[in-house]
Amino acid sequence: MDKIVKALLCICLFVIGVTAQAQTKRVVQGMLLDTESRPISGASVKLIADGDSMGTSSSQAGFFTFEQVKAQKFKIRVSSLGFDASEKEVDFPEGQTEVRVPTFVLKVNANMIEEVVVKGVLTVQVKGDTVEYSTKDLKLREGSVAEDALKKLQGVEVDKDGNVTAQGETVTKVRINGKDFFGGDVKTATQNLPANIIEKIQVVDDYGDMANVTGNKSGDSEKIINIQIDPKYNRGFMTTLRGGYGTEDRYQATGMWMGMTDKTQVSVLGNLNNINAPLFDFNTMGGGARRRMGGGGRPGGGGMFGGSSGLTNAGSIGLNVRHDFSDKLKVYGSYSYGRDDNDLLTNSLTQYYVEGGIQRQESDSTANNILSSHRFEGNLEWNITDKDYVKITPQFGFNGTKANSSSFGKFFDENNILDNSDTRGEGSNSDAPRFGISGLYNRKLNDKGRNLFMNFNYDNSSTQKDYEGILERLLSDPNAQGSTLGEIYERTIQELNNKSWNAGASLSYLEPVSKHGKIEIAYDFNKNNYDNKQYQDAYDADGGLLPNTAERLLNYHYDQDYSFTTHRLGASYAFENDKVKYSVGAAVQPSKMFGDASSDDESAVIDRTNLNWMPIARFEYKFSRQKNISVNYSGQSTEPSLNQVLPFAVGNSSTNITFGNPALNPEFRHRVMMRYRAGDFQKGNTFFAMFNGNLTTDRIVTYVKRERVENVGMVSQTQYLNESDPVYNLNSFYHYGKSLKEKTYNIMLMGGISYNKNISYISQDLDATEGAKNIANNWVFNQGLMFRYNPSENLEINPGVRYSFNHTKNSIGTNNNNVSTWTPTIIGSVNITPTTIFGADVSKSFNSGYGPLTSANPFIINTYIEQKMLKGQRGTIRLQAFDLLNEQTNLSRLAQESMILDRQTNRLGRYFMLTFTFKLQKFSGIAPVEESPFPGGMRRPRM
Repeated sequence: MDKIVKALLCICLFVIGVTAQAQTKRVVQGMLLDTESRPISGASVKLIADGDSMGTSSSQAGFFTFEQVKAQKFKIRVSSLGFDASEKEVDFPEGQTEVRVPTFVLKVNANMIEEVVVKGVLTVQVKGDTVEYSTKDLKLREGSVAEDALKKLQGVEVDKDGNVTAQGETVTKVRINGKDFFGGDVKTATQNLPANIIEKIQVVDDYGDMANVTGNKSGDSEKIINIQIDPKYNRGFMTTLRGGYGTEDRYQATGMWMGMTDKTQVSVLGNLNNINAPLFDFNTMGGGARRRMGGGGRPGGGGMFGGSSGLTNAGSIGLNVRHDFSDKLKVYGSYSYGRDDNDLLTNSLTQYYVEGGIQRQESDSTANNILSSHRFEGNLEWNITDKDYVKITPQFGFNGTKANSSSFGKFFDENNILDNSDTRGEGSNSDAPRFGISGLYNRKLNDKGRNLFMNFNYDNSSTQKDYEGILERLLSDPNAQGSTLGEIYERTIQELNNKSWNAGASLSYLEPVSKHGKIEIAYDFNKNNYDNKQYQDAYDADGGLLPNTAERLLNYHYDQDYSFTTHRLGASYAFENDKVKYSVGAAVQPSKMFGDASSDDESAVIDRTNLNWMPIARFEYKFSRQKNISVNYSGQSTEPSLNQVLPFAVGNSSTNITFGNPALNPEFRHRVMMRYRAGDFQKGNTFFAMFNGNLTTDRIVTYVKRERVENVGMVSQTQYLNESDPVYNLNSFYHYGKSLKEKTYNIMLMGGISYNKNISYISQDLDATEGAKNIANNWVFNQGLMFRYNPSENLEINPGVRYSFNHTKNSIGTNNNNVSTWTPTIIGSVNITPTTIFGADVSKSFNSGYGPLTSANPFIINTYIEQKMLKGQRGTIRLQAFDLLNEQTNLSRLAQESMILDRQTNRLGRYFMLTFTFKLQKFSGIAPVEESPFPGGMRRPRM
């Protein structure tokens, strides 16, 4: 890995050190018009000669210009969304230094929904699974980043922690010019990329590289954002440096440098702070050339401990490089390193469902987690010929974690009588390296649509972990509260060595059978393999070994080796014309789970075979140029986890034991996703709606037994079963937006309803073989109303209110729970003078239904004032006040099959900070910064 990092650094230094080449004075000019002789602005124009290329974009009048052209012969290639691409070959006349290319007349693409450009209404284009926004009309302040632009897009929301949702779905990845930026890390891109260099933002339902290459979509999509950089910023550099210090010893030091030429982009980011502002999310990795389906190679554990909860000291650095050797051969990749040191305080209330009512546990805990993470990803894309395309993606990663925690808890039975109280201390160290490689090959067999596609992946990961835990439990006398019946002391030491790998391959053949129809035959193979070792020993307070008994199984040595293999063969027919797209077909998927598990004196064989049939169905209909609907079905089989299938007792205390079930079948999930997009963009109206339904057969559910054992207290045992009845959940979302008076007034109404059917079995007898079935019907309702007043970039006011209601009703007993939260907010900023800005972010939460945690109703006030200075406003000094009333906290609810968990965690409290930011930029063909100040490159600390 050191050699790879050094190589990337050499590339970076090479790019920085590139000097200007000898220049010529030859100039190429041209003009772009549509079929009605109207100029086309913002189109992408490329000059291509002998594998070399130059790029620019057309002006408002439709003109384009290339200077210092060296080639004698070249091609001019023009493309603009909504129009058919066009290309002309040009020869430089002998002895001339200027040539005028004949005017390009571009025809409207009949398959594209018309791009609407109206003064004051954001340019919007809808094409199938993509909604595209132009950023040219957004009213953004100097210093804005991509995140600020996203907040102004209808249907897109960014929360206070920087998480992005679009059309009701979480955005999982961000690309820049179609390529992963730092592995697709969302916040790294949105919080660091300057907004003024962005030309367009695309919200995409991405079905993976196979769909992008062949056009055939299958499986589940993920919501991604693609940011298109304005071509005029393709040559030059930008840099931002920021330093700050505040009360409570708060500090921040960040830096960014991004350099670009026509063929190369290099970005360097660094960050050091203790204000909960991490630079990277190490849970994110680029998708590679094939989507993973479990097994090895993916990051384990939480990559960001303190993004929103606790107090985090964060340090990180990263390098992203992209180089186009030619139009056919491109490479890009990134390396990131981060270290997070997080301190977390938690108050929790857990309610367990039992036949006689509710048992509850109250707990207070403190935890420290230190995570060091490395992430490297490379990509090579090669268009070998016009018909052959190859992509190779290697990936490496490493997570090292050190965790320590202590907690104190009280347990009350269903009669609200104290059963026991316990103190628990835990510590662990783990190392988790991973590596993988994926690739794809596509071959266009003819010009009519016959196509052959194949891909593969191999991923390998391992986890080595050492754990030590101490439990001290005091048993209460139920007949004399406050009296103690006895004490339990258990010290457990555990070693884990888990290895896994995942390998898979796909093959797809497309055959056109008519002008609008084609047949696809597809095969997919996937295998997950696990080799796990889990050793544990238990000791008493004097250091003596605690022997196993019928009630206490804490000493064990387990070995487990099993695999889960699926084959999927399907055939479908796809039809597409200007109005309708659909695919219909069927697939069969046999699966096999095979292996063995052993302890010191027992062994068991895992051998399960299943066969699933599923439809292949996708439908899309275009009502008009601004309205469409799509419906997609997908099916997926998921194997049981390690502890779910291990047929022995697992637990680090005698009071909480899990028993696996080697007879478990894998789950199979059927999913239907419907999306509707509509709007009258000329009038500033937008409407998005989404509905998602999941039905799972052979759902793996818990069987929880909870009984009070003499001299031990309350004991919990968990087993796993396949549910015979189908289990389903539903989720919906809508967003309506209205813009008035050149986007001065914006109204946004959004909300959704979700339903989850959670099934579990419960008993109050540890010897029971059958439990009572509990159906926990969970409903969640969300509604929001937001308003934006934005007459210019110098004034913006955003008042709004959000409401959420969470209701859970159980079929056993009368255990119903309701929690709700009202949150009114107002966010705004104003230019006091042309160079002085004041801003504030105020919110108040009204919580109810959280029991003893309901008193947490924080009133949060964040504010700042900043002054721009230096030549060209390159410098900015800011005074920021965070959480003036010192009420910041985090409250959440998790509803599961057999319990509800309410948690309150600490967040960054009140502090004041003074920061200074320096920005410098230079781009070829752009006015100097003194005349057109460049808006900064790093997101300011969040208010």
